[in-house]
Amino acid sequence: MSQTGLSQSFGRVKTETLPHSMQPHEAKAQRDLIMVAKIIDGHAVSRKVRQECRVLSDALKEQGVQPGLAVIIVGDNPASKVYVANKIKACTEVGLQSKVYAFDANTPDTVVEAEIERLNLDPAVHGILVQLPLPLHFDARRVLGKISSDKDVDGFHLYNVGALVLGDTVFPPCTPYGVQKMLEYENIPVEGQNVVVVGASNIVGKPMALMLMQKDATVCICHAKTRDLAQFTILADILVVAAGRPNLILPQMVRTGAVVIDVGINRLPDGRLVGDVDFEGVRQKASYITPVPGGVGPMTVTMLVHNTVQSAQRHAAARGIDVSLKHLATS
Repeated sequence: MSQTGLSQSFGRVKTETLPHSMQPHEAKAQRDLIMVAKIIDGHAVSRKVRQECRVLSDALKEQGVQPGLAVIIVGDNPASKVYVANKIKACTEVGLQSKVYAFDANTPDTVVEAEIERLNLDPAVHGILVQLPLPLHFDARRVLGKISSDKDVDGFHLYNVGALVLGDTVFPPCTPYGVQKMLEYENIPVEGQNVVVVGASNIVGKPMALMLMQKDATVCICHAKTRDLAQFTILADILVVAAGRPNLILPQMVRTGAVVIDVGINRLPDGRLVGDVDFEGVRQKASYITPVPGGVGPMTVTMLVHNTVQSAQRHAAARGIDVSLKHLATS
């Protein structure tokens, strides 16, 4: 798609202009002021979170609680197989027990739903996820709804999605949760900040906006019908982009000093992976920016593992076993 087409999909691009009252020497000074953003390393943040998960997982096992994740995959989608393999690898890294339940693509949905209901009752399973997409004859919403909200570590159950409004969800969705952890890792304040989320998906955009609102940010959501996208993005102290449009966000659309989180991942015809943000251009204006790949991507699987460990902690607490980083530090 051409850049013109991309711009039209999310409204026209308006170039940032200097105020009419600005003197020529002030304009030159502003042009001469070059800011190169600090790159937020998703791998580094991921390692820190996984190390914490490993400590908690080992402590739980010492108390007789082995954190366990069940992964259901239906069909032979190559990309899904890669994603599942990455999740199993992450579980092994932090000491979680994991098991894959694989079904043929022509398996009746009732069979898969029955397996989910069995896993709901298995005390050795603390997290259940269904790898998407499912074959066309499946009702994905109904299948996901069969997962107990107490084991919905992907955060897709209707209860967990709805509870985001109250700030009381059991499991936040993994990708926006990962973005939140990255902001915390860099000590980037959210309270009182203007946040613009570009993209209104149920998996990233909407939950991201709700989670940042709970942190007292002022949040605006833009989407494919937004007119003049740049007039919104230029106001953002924190810009989160999850639109699925390569190089949608150009430097003139970004406020100098903004924090830019690029959730998008797009494969170009030449095979390169890029985000939704013109990385090289925008990094000259932003204060922080995430790369693609190596930014938000590693955090999604890590937060899945984190949610599973948290689920095991809750089950242990119900048995009177207190395993937390705070408790371990004082014991």
